[in-house]
Amino acid sequence: MRLLTVIAIVFCALSAKPLESESAKILATLPFPGRSQYIFVESYLKALAAKGHQVTVINAFKNKETPNMRFIEALKAHEFADEMMSLLNVPLLWQQLNAMDYILNKFIDVTMEDEGVQRLLNSGETFDLVLAEMLHMEPMYAFAQHFNATLVGFSSFGTDRTIDEAAGNISPISYNPLVTSPRTDRMTFLERLENHYEVIVEDIHRHFVHLPHMRNVYKKYFPNAKKTLEEVMDSFSLILLGQHFSLSYPRPYLPNMIEVGGMHISHKPKPLPEDIKQFIEGSPHGVIYFSMGSNVKSKDLPQETRDTLLKTFAKLKQRVLWKFEDDDMPGKPANVLIKKWYPQPDILAHPNVKLFISHGGLLSSTESVYFGKPILGLPCFYDQHMNVQRAQRVGFGLGLDLNNLKQEDLEKAIQTLLTDPSYAKASLAISERYRDQPQSAVDRAVWWTEYVIRHNGAPHLRATSRDLNFIQLNSLDTLAVILAVPLLLALLIVTLSCKLLGGKKQKCLHADKLKKH
Repeated sequence: MRLLTVIAIVFCALSAKPLESESAKILATLPFPGRSQYIFVESYLKALAAKGHQVTVINAFKNKETPNMRFIEALKAHEFADEMMSLLNVPLLWQQLNAMDYILNKFIDVTMEDEGVQRLLNSGETFDLVLAEMLHMEPMYAFAQHFNATLVGFSSFGTDRTIDEAAGNISPISYNPLVTSPRTDRMTFLERLENHYEVIVEDIHRHFVHLPHMRNVYKKYFPNAKKTLEEVMDSFSLILLGQHFSLSYPRPYLPNMIEVGGMHISHKPKPLPEDIKQFIEGSPHGVIYFSMGSNVKSKDLPQETRDTLLKTFAKLKQRVLWKFEDDDMPGKPANVLIKKWYPQPDILAHPNVKLFISHGGLLSSTESVYFGKPILGLPCFYDQHMNVQRAQRVGFGLGLDLNNLKQEDLEKAIQTLLTDPSYAKASLAISERYRDQPQSAVDRAVWWTEYVIRHNGAPHLRATSRDLNFIQLNSLDTLAVILAVPLLLALLIVTLSCKLLGGKKQKCLHADKLKKH
């Protein structure tokens, strides 16, 4: 009897196990040469590979050999990375959009024309799922239709209006600022007016310049495609967003839009290299970490800006870790250590690191608050201005204009962040809210990816809004009927009343008298 009981318990335990996905073939396309975008998904892709999935990655970097992972390295994209930064430094939004289109088109070309990519396209190989970076490079989504695979998107900066449109989500511009703007969800009337104007400009550019060009690019590289570009853009089964409500602001999402902000952060920091560890722990007044990320190189900053930074750092009693892309730095103060690369999350995790001076990219901002460090933002482009503005509003950071950086302002901002405990307190509060999750972001991303694999693309998650046109989606047709019916009835009543009351012409009381005279 006992044996039967044990067998029954074991059977129940096994039957209660969650559904597991069979090993799937996954293709990830990451043509953008910014290292940050790949860092965001690297742990996620490795986690998929560790679970037995066969992962093929197209990116623009040299990669270490990893079990169950294959890399196609389209390195030529780096030839245009520096050009991107110079082209984006223009004043008008329309010019910025044109510059972004030009650069993204270059990245598409060098990726699609890469020998390894062409061999893959012509190999006859199949994939179950294609992961595409949603950064206005729509022809790259077409790998999914080419391989007849489920399409999953990801965005390292979270969502924007085009991503919401692809998911069928709503994105009210009254509290959703453009990603490229320095505004937050709390906008004044003038800020909402400016936001509305820029949305109109961006929409006009997208529909009359960007998408027509992308259709031509799509036809060029996928001449035998069975779907139109619009059909490809409408085929996302799942979208992973590099954001979290505790880091930004509450906003509506659909069930297949999953927040996975911070999934690149390891919950167990790795030991620091010995020289970096000694430099940090040997500073009695703490350490400041300075990095402008992977897209902006501090070695290319104007000499005047670099001199301002050097003079300011030289006057500090804190030591400074500076991510600098050259071997030598003329005029480097003794309290500054330069390296071309730093293990950023592991450095920010160290308790003796007191402040992070950053470009304000979302990954860096997320790491800053995750480890409870105040941030001084020097934003350059895209979402960095918005991230820094949000840090100032929430109270865990300050921002300065990198193009007009003054030593006095820089010194004041650094001292404020170091001496005013409210900034570190605000950062720690956000960190506690972010960490209070039932599962890690990378586990959540893997679970949802396997969910759409298990359920053949999960078509039941598709919102009906994606199948409605503009008039239907905004109920303009039904609203027209609701307004028109009472108006028609009122018009009918007035018309009948006029006919009834005016059927007989009333005679003038003085008519006969007038005739006699």
